Amino acid sequence: MSSVEREEHLISLKLFVVLSKAYKSVIEKAIKEIKRYGLSASEFAILEVLYAKGRVPLQQIGEKILITSGTMTYNIDKLEQKGFISRVPCEHDRRVTYAELTLSGTELFDRIFPAHTESIHAMMDGLSPEEKLEAIRLLKVLGKGAAIQP
Repeated sequence: MSSVEREEHLISLKLFVVLSKAYKSVIEKAIKEIKRYGLSASEFAILEVLYAKGRVPLQQIGEKILITSGTMTYNIDKLEQKGFISRVPCEHDRRVTYAELTLSGTELFDRIFPAHTESIHAMMDGLSPEEKLEAIRLLKVLGKGAAIQP
């Protein structure tokens, strides 16, 4: 391996470490805030999808927030028991079941989402709007590149 290749490998490792540490810092703070509302991170993510999208097939929710079907079922059950969501069978396809926010779930999210948004904004405040857009662009490129690696 040439010295240039070695240097490129070291830079890649450094990026991995810095990215991991940044993610850990941000996600730990976000999860701590979410727990104040009596929700797990997965429950919050499910509610957030339904809040933004409305009625969504259960299978699609898991794909949007990257959780397994078993974890999805467990969290949907918990949210249903809390009265925040309901399952709605599809009228046209018995294989499909939708999840949607109940009035209680909508009221909860109407109350907590603005504070959550403000908290996330505060965490990202170290970057200018232009730097945030550039970070988004670069992270998308990084994610797509990683996805195609064997």
